[in-house]
Amino acid sequence: MNKRLCVSAFSLLCLILPAFSAASAQTAPSPASSSQPAASMIDSYVHPLMERLPWEYGLFLDGGFGTSGETSDHFLNAGVRIGKVLTGPAGPGVIHGQFEYAVELIPYWQAFTPKQTYYLAGKPVTTGGTYSGLSLTPIILRWNLTHWHRVVPWLQGAGGLIWTNHKFPPNGPRGTSVWNFEPQFGLGIHYFVRPDRAIDFAANAVHISNASLGDANPGVNATVQFQIGYSWWK
Repeated sequence: MNKRLCVSAFSLLCLILPAFSAASAQTAPSPASSSQPAASMIDSYVHPLMERLPWEYGLFLDGGFGTSGETSDHFLNAGVRIGKVLTGPAGPGVIHGQFEYAVELIPYWQAFTPKQTYYLAGKPVTTGGTYSGLSLTPIILRWNLTHWHRVVPWLQGAGGLIWTNHKFPPNGPRGTSVWNFEPQFGLGIHYFVRPDRAIDFAANAVHISNASLGDANPGVNATVQFQIGYSWWK
């Protein structure tokens, strides 16, 4: 059920974003009506924008699953991002790029886990199921690769904090914590559909742990989460 929910949400967003982008693109000047060559028009999508060290504002939806012993865990999140390009272009060849600092807020954070029943003082107690919460990632260090034109790949490292309405992850009678940290590493691309608009695709490897601040610290060793979003650049 949870897996179908993730798939359905991603499918809906995949249908909405391209349609929205196509509608936006209709308002953009046609290359045929411009005196600039086509190649110059494509160049103008990214390079002049990034030279201004712009701000990035984005909306995104992501979801994924646990790996190793947590393959039955599934995640679905929706949030917003704000970032600022801080440096000019640097580096040789394909790693030529610019540094960006960003922050993400996820007010809709969901984890779907198998239910577990154990006995405490002879009485059955059930844990697991659906966990709701929110997440703040105040440190995102991203390198945007600006060697290409409309496509801007990126690499990032980040660290954040999750609060859940029940102690997560489920750990039988030992308990865990409602607070967890989430160090992560990711990669993705911005595909610019207009000079200041981009569709975003990403994949992140996320570790979830309470750093031994809770009753116990089983953690979720690794989750793989895929993201689709839309960003505005100013």
